[in-house]
Amino acid sequence: MSATPDILELIAKYLDDPNNALYKSQVDIYRSQSSKNEALFKEMERIWLLSGKAAALNLVDQNDAIAKFQLRIANKNHRIAKKKSGFIRRAAAAVVFLAVATSIYLFTNKDILANIGKREYASDALPGGNKAILVLANGKRISLTDVNNGDIVEEAGLSITKTSDGQLVYTVKNSSSDSNQEQAFNTIETPKGGMWQVKLPDGSAVWLNAASSLTYPLAFSNGKNRMVELKGEAYFEIAKDPLHPFVVKTSKQDVQVLGTHFNINSYSDEMTVKTTLLEGSVLVSPSQGIAEPLVLKPGEQAVLTTAGIDVREVDTDEAIDWKNGYFMFNNEKQESIMRKIARWYNVKVTYADAEARAVTYYGSISRFENVSKVLRKFEQTGEVRFEINNDQITVYKEDKD
Repeated sequence: MSATPDILELIAKYLDDPNNALYKSQVDIYRSQSSKNEALFKEMERIWLLSGKAAALNLVDQNDAIAKFQLRIANKNHRIAKKKSGFIRRAAAAVVFLAVATSIYLFTNKDILANIGKREYASDALPGGNKAILVLANGKRISLTDVNNGDIVEEAGLSITKTSDGQLVYTVKNSSSDSNQEQAFNTIETPKGGMWQVKLPDGSAVWLNAASSLTYPLAFSNGKNRMVELKGEAYFEIAKDPLHPFVVKTSKQDVQVLGTHFNINSYSDEMTVKTTLLEGSVLVSPSQGIAEPLVLKPGEQAVLTTAGIDVREVDTDEAIDWKNGYFMFNNEKQESIMRKIARWYNVKVTYADAEARAVTYYGSISRFENVSKVLRKFEQTGEVRFEINNDQITVYKEDKD
């Protein structure tokens, strides 16, 4: 794990609520990883006992911090805000302490950070962007990156339009031709380093992450279900239609909904399939019969493995970090993180030291930074270092003092 602002905030929340089992377990893991982590925690604990003096330090405007947190919570998750009436107070206190703790950390580790800032990479990689291929029913392939905005396809009863904000919009104009359109399928494919948004004929919106594809009919109205097929990862906001449930098929499961917001991560190089529900309800049905279908509630994630399904409560912001333009890490292993890096920056990753695969992190960073800035964030832990040569990233485990 890293001593990023996120882990500092976590420690602050734990110190304010030491009986919270989740905070305690996460902080204990961080403390156990190195003597430096333990020393930092002890120093933060000492400062926390003197936190009544924090406002007097004038390191942060406490009223402004509270106002910003209240606005963030109000815009974010009403369910959590209702369940935890004291959360805003604790979060605001964490912000005040976070400013103090961050200053301490940056001061005590200024030599380490300075050396990392001077480290040079042989190469760099730009972040991904709006890139995709549209495959029409007749097999024609259209690069959505290169085609001009406006109508791409104009046929009897149907138009496909590329908008200026990077969306693909389907409009059904003639319902009499729906039966033919339901027999025809389009596919959107995003490459590594690409993402795209599509508005389907029923009004449902889908965001595709890198190295993913979505196959769907040109009309839904006559079939019993609105069925699409996903490879990779996508976030869905489904238009309500009780008479026609929406079904997302992957290689290992089906997800059925009426109208809801959810994310599915179903990459072939991942060991699990993760379905995360933000709003509404979904029915998750494993295709191999390894578990009974189950219904998710908002804030829950179904994790499908070869052994069955595990349902857990999660921070939904983490599940859709990619859609919102971030990488977010919550005790996530380096190996898992680097698979995301490889897809988004279109690079290859190798490990010079096997131990580097298991290093874990808390933190977040914009997906629209060059890869060098993202890697330097990991290097600040003192646990790993990287080399970049063209499209190849090599990961090394740093020796501890």
